[in-house]
Amino acid sequence: MRLRKQRGAMEKLLSYSKYVVKEEDAANFSISDKFDSKGPVNIEIGTGRGKFITSFAKNNPGLNYVGIECKEEVLIKAVKKAEDMELQNIKFIIGDALRMNEYFSNGEVERIFINFCDPWPKRRHAKRRLVYRKFLDVYKEILIPGGEIHFKTDNEKLFEFALNEMSGSGLRLKNITFDLHASDYEGNITTEYEEKFAQKGMKIFRCEAHKID
Repeated sequence: MRLRKQRGAMEKLLSYSKYVVKEEDAANFSISDKFDSKGPVNIEIGTGRGKFITSFAKNNPGLNYVGIECKEEVLIKAVKKAEDMELQNIKFIIGDALRMNEYFSNGEVERIFINFCDPWPKRRHAKRRLVYRKFLDVYKEILIPGGEIHFKTDNEKLFEFALNEMSGSGLRLKNITFDLHASDYEGNITTEYEEKFAQKGMKIFRCEAHKID
């Protein structure tokens, strides 16, 4: 379901100046300078309502987190969560995943999370998938040596596509599971979508792709 644009959503977002970074500002300075702590930066692409990234930020106060989302109507909910939780180690960018090498310097990011992105099921739309090779090339630029991409989806065909793209891009695949909630993987933090899918008995697919030094 496509969300309707909310009048004044952008202005409301920008009023949360402690948490929200404008896209043009993100492209003009290092995001790391916005944090009090100079620890590693971890990114979630497609933050949505923010349950996943705010949970990580709360559980790992020594790490810095950046949520990237292009829909301001949705991002407002994530920002409100961060404010309610009084998080000090999280920022949000209203932006585009293809421009991430403008927001972050080479080797600035330790880990990238991609959760339940749009599968773009039609073959002609494959280049829009966030795990398509052109996106992976951008991610590799900003990752540290040995940096990681963590990917989750409920779409088996998209998962198979991601595995092929990641392997073909020279990334080392690890911790591949075709049924996350039935696996022995520990420390899983769910998203809003994931909880809905799991309640319906749907399988969750997950993998990690590591940048080779």
